[in-house]
Amino acid sequence: MATLSIHFDPAVIARLTSASGDDTVHVTLSLGGGAPSSEEAPVVPHGPLAALMQAGLLESGTELTFHQRRANRSGRAVVTADGQLIVDGHSSTFPSPSKAAEAVTGNVINGWTLWQTREGVTLDKLRSRLDAE
Repeated sequence: MATLSIHFDPAVIARLTSASGDDTVHVTLSLGGGAPSSEEAPVVPHGPLAALMQAGLLESGTELTFHQRRANRSGRAVVTADGQLIVDGHSSTFPSPSKAAEAVTGNVINGWTLWQTREGVTLDKLRSRLDAE
């Protein structure tokens, strides 16, 4: 028997979770392996993370995390194709690392120094790499 596997872009999940009971959300499924539809325009990142994404230092789908031991809290976010952040437990996307961090901590905080890649590299260090190039 064949196995069906459906994968949604994080931006789709964010849209579905932010929909109210009166909203209609249209999702189109297609078979993989074919050429992309000519109707689909490529998603161009914008906002604070755009330069990192365009330089190849950060990719859509990258998982970012942080852990604050003293406050005993942690956060997880996923980068969307358009450069936004989807934060676990929140239905809308966030336009900047600091806004995403604030949503988790409840405090105004520098998200550039807080969020880290799986390798433990902060967004601030990635930005420094970009500036050095």
